[in-house]
Amino acid sequence: MKVAEVVEKLGLEVYSGSNGLDREIRGGYTSDLLSDVMGHADSGDVWVTLQTHKNVIAIASLKELSAIVLVKNYKPETDTIAQSNEEGIPILGTSKETFEITGLLYKLING
Repeated sequence: MKVAEVVEKLGLEVYSGSNGLDREIRGGYTSDLLSDVMGHADSGDVWVTLQTHKNVIAIASLKELSAIVLVKNYKPETDTIAQSNEEGIPILGTSKETFEITGLLYKLING
């Protein structure tokens, strides 16, 4: 499933990295601990977090993640947006809580 399809079906906001909306999503990972994501997320995952700083793009790039979803109306920092656009890694947003959006993503990706 493409990132753009997830955006449309779940009504997510695209904050940045729109040139990566054609990336393929193969799974997902939910964590706010960067070292946990670095150690356990898989290439092609969509990452659900509340972290908004530039280091999320570094982790997403290193792990070849498809996109990042920020929860609870969190917004990415300005330098995070710039890095996201440069690397083509979409940062998406939702007002939903982490538990809820994780469940919705799971059902959509694995359904």
